[in-house]
Amino acid sequence: MITAHLPAGYVLGRTAQRYGVNRWLMLAALLGSVLPDFDLIWFYLVDDRAIHHHHYWVHIPGFWAPVALAALLSLRMWAPKWLPPARVFFVAIFVHLILDSIAGSIAWAWPFSDHLFEFVQVPATQSHFIWSFILHWTFSFELIIWALAIYLFAKATP
Repeated sequence: MITAHLPAGYVLGRTAQRYGVNRWLMLAALLGSVLPDFDLIWFYLVDDRAIHHHHYWVHIPGFWAPVALAALLSLRMWAPKWLPPARVFFVAIFVHLILDSIAGSIAWAWPFSDHLFEFVQVPATQSHFIWSFILHWTFSFELIIWALAIYLFAKATP
């Protein structure tokens, strides 16, 4: 997934707003939907692209699952009013990881295996990897997410 993480977060935020009234739900969905890709800063500026950014901890479901569990249990006990946005935040992170699994690769079995799983492998058919992804049939999923997000935004705008 190259372009549709933020629109997917918007779709999640709008869906969450339908089932709960909390002014932080949309922000939590948008932030969680792109947070794993903050590792691109390190990938490009520090690591000099030495290893693929999906190997970093922010793209590892086995890291996020215990963090989410600990955070949600803590909030339930000490700050229950923050529980709905926290739930949406962590769901958005996992939506990001699922979307990356379509044509990217995610270590779903970590810590038991470092193997990266993907549904479809996109062959390098173009001179730049971005064009290989954009011209592959899996990019249609991104276009569908964008269309849904634009539709929901237009529907909400008076």
